[in-house]
Amino acid sequence: MTLRTTMTIAAITAALTLNLTAAFAQAPAAQAPSASPTGRMPAEQPGTLPAGDYRIGPEDLLHIIVWKNDPMSRIVLVRPDGYISLPLLNDVKATGLTPMQLRDILVKSLAEYMPSPEVSVIVNDIRSFKVSVIGEVIRPGRYELKSATTALDVLAAAGGFSSFADRTKIVVLRPTSTTIGDNAAPMKRIPFNYNRVIASGGEAENIYLQPGDIVLVP
Repeated sequence: MTLRTTMTIAAITAALTLNLTAAFAQAPAAQAPSASPTGRMPAEQPGTLPAGDYRIGPEDLLHIIVWKNDPMSRIVLVRPDGYISLPLLNDVKATGLTPMQLRDILVKSLAEYMPSPEVSVIVNDIRSFKVSVIGEVIRPGRYELKSATTALDVLAAAGGFSSFADRTKIVVLRPTSTTIGDNAAPMKRIPFNYNRVIASGGEAENIYLQPGDIVLVP
């Protein structure tokens, strides 16, 4: 190889190196996903029930697990009176409690019979979240819900309004007591104006329903 050829190859190599270096310098750097202003994970979507907020109700199916104690571990149905039945403990009230609260009660009660019991309470099937829709709707009736549901959701499930419905005077009747058979407890009346809810800015008035609610459409 002649000296001139060697010098030409070196010049070409140097030029390519300079071009590649410039290209990488001008290329935008890969950006990491932007964090929220607070530095926290994005909040849950509206309508999602926060963890631990669910309260056990009649007809719910619970899986009680006592670690290393198969005879005590079982799937139980919450009775209409709000109690569950377990060996050694007999009847234990479950309605109105979160799974964690019920677990703490079982741990305390079982501690009299075994050292340091480890207990888990799992809601296998939600059957107590029931609401009723009556009055001027297409399909009045009782609806069994499985997740957070608004008044608009259940009105849609009921087929919407009949031609005689007064959409501005809907009322949600809500029990003020979780005690089974407490007929003395008054019902709370919550006004629900459909026309105002569907108007711009009225989304905040689309209330979430609770077990036992009755949506009355006059």
